[in-house]
Amino acid sequence: MPVWAWPTHTGPMQPTSDPETRRRRLILRFGRIALALLAGAGAALAHPPFGILPGLLGYPLLMLLAERSTTLRGAFWMGWLAGFAYFFISCWWVAEAFLVNPAQAWMAPFAASLLPIGLGIFWGAATALYRRFAPAGVRRVLVFAAFFCLLEWLRGHVLTGFPWNPAGASWKAGSAASQFAAVAGVYGLGFVTVASVAAFGPLCDRAPRRIRLLAAAGGAAALAALMIGGQLRLASAQVEARGPLVRIVQADVPQGSKWSPEAYHGIVERYVNLTARPAVVTPDIVVWPEGALPASANQVFAAGAWEANAIAEAVQPGQTLIVGLGRGEADPSAAEGARYFNSAFVLTHIGDAGLRVSAIYDKHRLVPFGEYLPAGDLLGALGVRSLTHMPLDFSPGPTPAPIEIPGAPRAQPLICYESLYPGFTPGAADRPGWIVNISNDAWFGRTSGPLQHLNLASYRAIETGLPVVRSTPTGVSAMIDPWGRVVDGARLDPGESGVIDARLPAPAAVTLYGRAGDLLFWLAVLGGLALAVRLGRITRLARELRSGAGGGGHI
Repeated sequence: MPVWAWPTHTGPMQPTSDPETRRRRLILRFGRIALALLAGAGAALAHPPFGILPGLLGYPLLMLLAERSTTLRGAFWMGWLAGFAYFFISCWWVAEAFLVNPAQAWMAPFAASLLPIGLGIFWGAATALYRRFAPAGVRRVLVFAAFFCLLEWLRGHVLTGFPWNPAGASWKAGSAASQFAAVAGVYGLGFVTVASVAAFGPLCDRAPRRIRLLAAAGGAAALAALMIGGQLRLASAQVEARGPLVRIVQADVPQGSKWSPEAYHGIVERYVNLTARPAVVTPDIVVWPEGALPASANQVFAAGAWEANAIAEAVQPGQTLIVGLGRGEADPSAAEGARYFNSAFVLTHIGDAGLRVSAIYDKHRLVPFGEYLPAGDLLGALGVRSLTHMPLDFSPGPTPAPIEIPGAPRAQPLICYESLYPGFTPGAADRPGWIVNISNDAWFGRTSGPLQHLNLASYRAIETGLPVVRSTPTGVSAMIDPWGRVVDGARLDPGESGVIDARLPAPAAVTLYGRAGDLLFWLAVLGGLALAVRLGRITRLARELRSGAGGGGHI
């Protein structure tokens, strides 16, 4: 047994009266807990903005912890602990939203802990399933990746899903490794990533040295293929900035002061002045963020409203303004006779006629506990509803579909949270010319949340081969090319106020993911399981043949 081999147990621990034995078992138990937390923390720190890629070794560590668990329950808790650490580091910034209103600050610790407590269940389920079905030998690497990534996919879909920081997004969008998302999407990239790094796990085995080294070499080769293939794709990438000139407006409006009545006039002036800022070439399209103004569209565009006149004066004839605002719509069948939507308005300045609404997109995928409350009556009594600044929950809009933009190619709007979801933008026959992502990350201040949101939204560019225009109130706003890279000089970070004037890049070629969606991901998951089963049969046959021939050894 190699000196680095992992200690294991063949059966459940039996009670003993030996103090030294109890002490060693207690140390072992807490050591395993610490290692599980370390595995999750390492995997989380691999994600931008941290970018500590050796943290990916948390996945093989988690695989080994699950294997060495003596029960399925033990394997579940190893996965849950790792998942808790992973999502606590990945999602701690949600607590920042509760600090905006001092009266709600008491809820911040609960928000920061309850979310990872719930999401950790997916990791626990993955490790329990792996412990139940894992075969012997290096083929278990594929089984681990298959179960883990299957539960990752479920996390992004169950109860509308929460696909924040899937394993594939560990790579910075626009990097060489991230380009595989154009082939199999972020979930397919996650499978390759987890399987590749998990292949280093067998180094701690008692299997023959040759087998262990071959597994690690296979994992290293797969990672190298990701890098080389992605670098070749980037080497042939040619950004053609020949589209309309887009102005992205970031007014740097902190969420804490946004809803103060005395601040309202100044906020409108900020957006209006930035929109009207002189330029050598007048922009064709101006983009404001989600919830740009602390008022509903019903108020802003009411007859004779001074806000509408100020906006109309700032927008030049022929220009198009895309702005995010909440809106109310009369509906006798709804509570209080109205429904509310989080919407993106496309407004076009038509000469003397002023601004006219060209299109409206209503957000389809709403944020639980932010835009609607799953248990509205109960949580409303606790004050959580005030996060929406609307008297009722928002209503979901129809399934996302591209909309017409005067003077520009059709665009797919994605409002905030929707940019986390692969597949919301048509990638083949009905593919639009670009994606416009308006978001309000001001809720989360200068935390890691807005930076990770930029990374996740950029994966939609890689998957579809489309440029992404992203506008937020306080950052990060950016022009993103079809390969997931921020265009040089086209970025405003948190706390910055200004505009980005940049030509819209032309789309890249239709991607394989755009044509096939998650098909390759499912083939990889099912293929990994099937291959593991097949290899198991071959191994058993080889053992039988050697046994019949009087041979020895094992695989």
